[in-house]
Amino acid sequence: MTRLLEPAQVPVSSVSGDLELQARIAAGRNIDERTVRLFHHQLDITRVIDRRLGAPALLGQLRAQIDQMDGVLDDVLDQPTQADLAAVLVDASALAGWQSLDQGLTSDAWTYYNRAIRAARHAQSPALEAYARAGQAVVLLDIGETQAAVELTADVRTTAKGRVPDLLFSWLSAGYGEACAANGEHLRSMRAFDEAVRSMPATDTGDTPYLVFDTTHLSRWRGNALARLGVREAIGVLSDVLEQLDRSFARAETMLRVDLAQVFIATGEKDAAAAHMERARLLAAQVGSVRQGKRLTALVG
Repeated sequence: MTRLLEPAQVPVSSVSGDLELQARIAAGRNIDERTVRLFHHQLDITRVIDRRLGAPALLGQLRAQIDQMDGVLDDVLDQPTQADLAAVLVDASALAGWQSLDQGLTSDAWTYYNRAIRAARHAQSPALEAYARAGQAVVLLDIGETQAAVELTADVRTTAKGRVPDLLFSWLSAGYGEACAANGEHLRSMRAFDEAVRSMPATDTGDTPYLVFDTTHLSRWRGNALARLGVREAIGVLSDVLEQLDRSFARAETMLRVDLAQVFIATGEKDAAAAHMERARLLAAQVGSVRQGKRLTALVG
């Protein structure tokens, strides 16, 4: 009879499980509006350093930040705060995808863009989801899946039309134009870039803080597409952009010079090609760009 009145023995594993969940919920409560702003500020610093110095020294740190945010996201009980954190996670994951791609880590890049897509759906943001999905198209282009990239960017642009800020739609149109150029579709590519120009707002309204994009970057992108198509017009477009480009965008300058070298080689202007390749090699080494290094090697070959 005494035994029936004894308290039930609670399994140790159940106790530890309860404590673990309580700790997770407590960590979620520590994520407030100020914490989200700190995460965003840290990401902005990473982005600026990345475009100046490249990905090698930053990718590990950025991955750790993503794991930290992703690990606590589901345990944030306040829904507006959870959505804000998810938005920062989209931005961080997309940047990690781009950095991974620049390091030649295409599988990692694809995985990070997938994480960005999931976070965008968590944030219930059509704009962020479009941004993340379009990023995957660049990975497809790098592995030679040009038709798949065309289909993906076409679907993203169609789905996004009328639902995202004008600046983002302009960027999405340019991405579609790039994919079409890589797939050899000259007319469709140029039409997409024309639409990107028409969609470009007169001023940046601040609706897309994750996007660094303006008329200069749009012209650079168009020049890249023309270079892919082997059109001599690319020389004038890219040369004009080179004069206007902010030199803090070291990786962008690297890509631009590789594009110019590609066109000059196609037109038989070897001296001009060599000059741009020399500068591009230095910049690629400076920012540690494996991707642009491979493009230079292919041009020499």
